Amino acid sequence: MSGSNGQHNGREWAGKRIFTTGEAAEVCKVSQQTIIRCFDAGRLGGFRVPGSKFRRIPRAELIKFMRANDIPVGALDQGARRILVVDDDAQIIDMFKDLFGRNERYDVRFCSTGYDAGLLTEQFRPNLIVLDYMLPDVNGNVVCKRIREHEELKDTRIIFVSGVVNPEEIDSLKAAGADDFVRKPFDVNALLKRIDELTEAA
Repeated sequence: MSGSNGQHNGREWAGKRIFTTGEAAEVCKVSQQTIIRCFDAGRLGGFRVPGSKFRRIPRAELIKFMRANDIPVGALDQGARRILVVDDDAQIIDMFKDLFGRNERYDVRFCSTGYDAGLLTEQFRPNLIVLDYMLPDVNGNVVCKRIREHEELKDTRIIFVSGVVNPEEIDSLKAAGADDFVRKPFDVNALLKRIDELTEAA
């Protein structure tokens, strides 16, 4: 139900399947005219109500539009899990984009360096980070330690992924604050299951 100021909360957006242009504008925090222009230009998918001029936007199309324009989708679902993937392997990044792009339960960001990982963690506040051990600028364990030094990030889960780590190093990664370690090449379904387990607990 809308409040007195006409605003919806995240729970209400979470259950909504079809949006008006006004509702889409509220979710995206842009003007209704911007939404209408994007709709009419074909940048935002949807349909017109038969026999009227009214435009309607399905949830999946709105999410697709938001992601294409770097608009956080968390407003649509307070339960959306924020995931940060840190890896300099383009194939790994593409694989995660394909996996998470089809799942509305995740709001995902990507970067390839430890420096960017630090910045994005501060800004995006991910529930979970998939962190490559071997990064171009610093090793992932340095990133992990820096994150663990921040009290406000104590609930952020961290999964290390690597193909070149020996058992002793795995122990040191967990000692540095990692929640789990997955060896490359990994079983995608097993990794997704672990991500779900950790984010449910976050």
